Amino acid sequence: MPPKSPLFFPFLLLLLTLLTIATNATQHFKEAPQFYNSPDCPSLFCDDEDTETTVFCSDQAIHVAMTLDSTYIRGSMAAVLSVLQHSSCPQNIAFHFVASASANTSLLRATISSSFPYLNFRVYSFDDSAVSGLISTSIRSALDCPLNYARSYLANILPLCVRRVVYLDSDLVLVDDIAKLAATDLGKNSVLAAPEYCNANFTSYFTPSFWSNPSLSLTFANRKACYFNTGVMVIDLDRWRGGDYTTKIEEWMELQKRMRIYELGSLPPFLLVFAGNIVPVDHRWNQHGLGGDNFRGLCRDLHPGPVSLLHWSGKGKPWARLDANRPCPLDALWAPYDLLQTPFALDS
Repeated sequence: MPPKSPLFFPFLLLLLTLLTIATNATQHFKEAPQFYNSPDCPSLFCDDEDTETTVFCSDQAIHVAMTLDSTYIRGSMAAVLSVLQHSSCPQNIAFHFVASASANTSLLRATISSSFPYLNFRVYSFDDSAVSGLISTSIRSALDCPLNYARSYLANILPLCVRRVVYLDSDLVLVDDIAKLAATDLGKNSVLAAPEYCNANFTSYFTPSFWSNPSLSLTFANRKACYFNTGVMVIDLDRWRGGDYTTKIEEWMELQKRMRIYELGSLPPFLLVFAGNIVPVDHRWNQHGLGGDNFRGLCRDLHPGPVSLLHWSGKGKPWARLDANRPCPLDALWAPYDLLQTPFALDS
């Protein structure tokens, strides 16, 4: 067998990448049913007001922020459907999608519109260069994507009139009314709320060089620092802007570039700034780790207790495992929200 050309493997990698892009770009999704407000929902509109402007600047609307890209678009569509299906006031939800400035935002916008023609949504461009120079390599390449850091910039990206937002990852589904989560009381001073896990080994999120440096480890002095997953958060954007928390997160990322103090992408800077200072939310709102965390092929069970949100954080995504005919048992709970139009379901 003749030896392979030195260009063979780079060419093969390029071909596979192009095929993946083409597959993602040509996915077709079914149109979701329309969902209507219950009679007791507050009205956000007046006859003489511009409907689109009103819903996107209303404090009575529920504002949901998500990132959007071709790789996770299938998960995003399922997440949106789950939010609408379980909401008592679905017409009062404003979706704020953040996409990379280098992405085909027209295609992403058209994809959302075709499946949800009635949806209140906007797509915002995120400049990757704003954060790409601050990103350090982590234990998973997917965590190094600049768009993964967009959640730190929501206060800058979303209109100033949006004062509170629920941030959701694209690999989750809700089985409860998002209004309950959005109504979380942030008290007088807290910037964000999220389910926190104080039984986790918090020290594992930072390197020995961090803990051995008193000037760094004292960051958590007088704080009951607990792990929280940043895939589900309620954020007061006014307080975030007032405290310039984006800059605080960036400062830790700059330090990470000089001396490695953590191994995981965008989570540790959030922990450094907020751990111990957030409003804890019931664990039912983030049954996370269903993707096996950082282990491919690992199936997880639900945590004890009730469930309002299922989150496939980790390497294993339910759509990929279902397509490969190697699903985990809990992937069956995601499947009903899958809007992908397959050749075998053209009439469904």
